[in-house]
Amino acid sequence: MRGVRDVNEGQGGYAVGGKSFTAVAINCAAKAGEWIRTKLGKHSSLDIKQSPHDLVTEVDKGSESLIRKLIATHFPQHSFLGEEGVEPGPEASAQALADASSAEYLWIVDPIDGTTNFVHGFPFFCVSIALAYRGEVIVGVVYDPIKDELFVAEKGKGAYVHGKRMEVSREESLRESLIATGLPADHLYALPVNLKGIAAVAPQTRNLRIAGSAALHMAYVAAGRLSGFWEIGLNSWDLAAGALLIQESGGRVTDTKGEPYHLGVRNVAASNGIIHDGLVRALAEADAAG
Repeated sequence: MRGVRDVNEGQGGYAVGGKSFTAVAINCAAKAGEWIRTKLGKHSSLDIKQSPHDLVTEVDKGSESLIRKLIATHFPQHSFLGEEGVEPGPEASAQALADASSAEYLWIVDPIDGTTNFVHGFPFFCVSIALAYRGEVIVGVVYDPIKDELFVAEKGKGAYVHGKRMEVSREESLRESLIATGLPADHLYALPVNLKGIAAVAPQTRNLRIAGSAALHMAYVAAGRLSGFWEIGLNSWDLAAGALLIQESGGRVTDTKGEPYHLGVRNVAASNGIIHDGLVRALAEADAAG
């Protein structure tokens, strides 16, 4: 697991009682990712959540349980918000976040972001782990177990992949940009809005990518591999770690109307910062900002 070791070596960071939050997040992501990789093509259950496009397997649940137990071992007083512990649907997600909003320390976890890809063996999924202190994300980790790539950020201390500091791309216009988005599981509201955005944005860019993991898309924006990303109808566990990665790499994250990012944002726009206003404007003009 060379990618994990590159980042983990010498990683100190935020800590309580000598225990590094970042080191624990890295360890949890690495152990969960390693286990997930052994289960690729071997899951035994497949359940439908919000829609036929919103899937969960016993591997998602097992990954979340592993991460929850590891965090509790180190920080038993901390709160935990994981995707698989919340009922499907936007109302339940919003309520779960509201219920946890008073927590001093809140771990926000997506045990497999990109479950549909995992189920089909399409190698674009990740583990996403963030830690918020009084509502502000201070640690973000996204781990791709297939490529053994670990993206890690600490508030005010930069973001790294393969042990090297990341910087967002320098494209200056949508026309030069490679932009990613998603196809939301909510077919009643989010998907139609996002499709309007795709129709409007695609002709204005170099090209679009839809690879099926919001957290990994955001990590790619942070690493300069994508110029920007937007999607309608996401949740805190999809966005929290990726948002910090982008911010600490010099990029910008807002809602799709250009308002500042916070944990309650569901409609997100993220970019290298230079093209951000153009992306937000294109969504607004298409009535695709949600």
